[in-house]
Amino acid sequence: MKTEEEQCMRILTNAVNECKSDWIALSGGLDSSILAHLRKDQKPETKHSLEVSRRGFLTGAGAVISSSIVAGTESLQGARHPSGVNVFGPAKVSMTIKINGIQRAVELEPRITLLDALRSDLDLTGAKKVCDRGTCGSCTVMIDDKPAYACSILAIEAQNKNVRTIEGLAQGNNLHPVQQAFVENDAQQCGYCTPGMVMACKALLDKHPNPTLEQIKLGLGGNLCRCGTYAGITEAVLESSRNQTSRVLKEGGPHA
Repeated sequence: MKTEEEQCMRILTNAVNECKSDWIALSGGLDSSILAHLRKDQKPETKHSLEVSRRGFLTGAGAVISSSIVAGTESLQGARHPSGVNVFGPAKVSMTIKINGIQRAVELEPRITLLDALRSDLDLTGAKKVCDRGTCGSCTVMIDDKPAYACSILAIEAQNKNVRTIEGLAQGNNLHPVQQAFVENDAQQCGYCTPGMVMACKALLDKHPNPTLEQIKLGLGGNLCRCGTYAGITEAVLESSRNQTSRVLKEGGPHA
């Protein structure tokens, strides 16, 4: 048992050493308190082997937990740990996130995911909460023009980035070409995975305007459709690609 504990501790401390972040979102729970203890003596520019004894590890973690309990609900926003690490939480902190081209100011606990912030605090319910563990793709959004699972990103991490959700695709009453292609090819059934699937298709076509079937499979590999409408989704991508190419030709694009 002791060997297993030492191995677990070694894996955890090595992971902390590899971490590039200079802040910790402290929820007051056991896991973040342990991470704060492991990180407290580590300088950002230094990677050293943390030979922590089991007793020292538990003692230090307990001290951090105790201090977080004493702090109660007081905000630690902007607090600077002696190690140089910025500590946020557990109370709400102010942040601004650029969503669909608009700066949105919110106050959230640092532990809140981007998905929960979108749905519960920003009234953007297009991204769906299904697995909540980064496996189904129903919550896919675009961050700095790349697809990302909103359930696997903290809202605080989305600051200074451009977030685009399904609500930001259509122009007024005019659907985005990918959305229109989904409608015309019956690429949805229950519709629950559709917003995330559309965003993944948009990201795919941005990267590969004329995708092959293999590129479509790879590009949409992280999005699941439990209704099995993959044939319609594939055709929607191909049609959207054809329409996009046609528009470029009509506008006198590089291949005209």
